[in-house]
Amino acid sequence: MLTSKVAKRYAQGLLDFTNEAGQTATVFSEMKDVVKVMAESKDLNKFFLTPYIDSKKKIEVANEIFKGLSVSSQNLIRLVIKHGRENQLKNIAQEFINKVEDLSGVQRVTLTTATPLSKENLDQILRSTNLVNADSNFDLTVNVKPEILGGYVLRVGDQQVDASVKTKLNQVKKDFQLN
Repeated sequence: MLTSKVAKRYAQGLLDFTNEAGQTATVFSEMKDVVKVMAESKDLNKFFLTPYIDSKKKIEVANEIFKGLSVSSQNLIRLVIKHGRENQLKNIAQEFINKVEDLSGVQRVTLTTATPLSKENLDQILRSTNLVNADSNFDLTVNVKPEILGGYVLRVGDQQVDASVKTKLNQVKKDFQLN
């Protein structure tokens, strides 16, 4: 998923501030909570996206929902809403998490399969490629998409290994069309 420039800029600003203030670990944990709340609450997303509700009301609601967060996190949320960027709040929080993980050397790995796999099969796929550094920390996300028919698609950062049956069938189809 592509992240907007707005989310990257706010996240970088927050990271710079938290590094100076020594609050990166606290805000990192809180941004995970923000992502979780925003992902689970469709009503909150609809509320934030409603254009005829003014920012003061949105800030009041956000203050109540996120009242357990640190002052830095609450200030970021208020700033984002005040500037009319509340639709980017989840993306900003996720981008902040990504930036902190990048600094910590955590790899983000996404594995897409046609059916759920056992732990042994997941480990075998991850060991079979040189994209995943087994010695370092990595954050594995497994997606099940039956439309790939079989095999897997492994994505690490901006690199991808597509060993799906769907891709192989499409390649055979192209080969037949060319000949």
